[in-house]
Amino acid sequence: MSAGVDLIHIRAGYGHVEALHDLTLSFPRGSVVALVGRNGAGKSTLLRVIAGTVPVTSGQLAWNKHDVTGMPAHRRAAQGLTFVPDDPNVFPGLSVAENLALFGRRASADAAYAAFPELVGKEGRRAATLSGGERQMLAVARVLLRPGSVIALDEVSRGLSAGAVARLHGALDALATPERVIIIVEQYLPDIARRADLVYVLRRGELAWAGERSELGHGPLPPELAELRARR
Repeated sequence: MSAGVDLIHIRAGYGHVEALHDLTLSFPRGSVVALVGRNGAGKSTLLRVIAGTVPVTSGQLAWNKHDVTGMPAHRRAAQGLTFVPDDPNVFPGLSVAENLALFGRRASADAAYAAFPELVGKEGRRAATLSGGERQMLAVARVLLRPGSVIALDEVSRGLSAGAVARLHGALDALATPERVIIIVEQYLPDIARRADLVYVLRRGELAWAGERSELGHGPLPPELAELRARR
């Protein structure tokens, strides 16, 4: 097992429906890893397995060579996981300021407002009243306020303007350190290919392709990568 996050023969799903089938993957420390695949491929389930919100039915999950398979989600968060799910990802009944105080454990929210100035002046508004893009900015702010040693992001640029996406990616670039693992599920391949060290393609809960960023421009690619590349 490498130092980082390792999934070893993981099976997981929802009730009687298995979404991940005997999946073995490594997310090395110091890397940015992109997860690519069509809807239903198992990308979100994989992130939720890492976060502890979806239990595994068999297999092992390790962080830095320590078995954390049975560790509950709140302990994983306390020990260095920052997870931004696709939805729900904010507390709709709380204000913007209250969400940020909760995400950052009452630390200064300056980093969030610097990355997303669209939230300035909306501190007193309930999150439920924000636009979809503004709620997404608020959700992503937790990464900026309390970045863990493992960061897992599920399609965080969805609903964001091009300018907001650029600021988000700049912030993620600054967070990419040798001691941190960043795992990104994203809709558009060009957005993540420029910053991903590794790319994994999931298909129906199994690994369909794995490669480094340099391999994306050479040789045959699976259809999922070709489709995503063609969208931009």
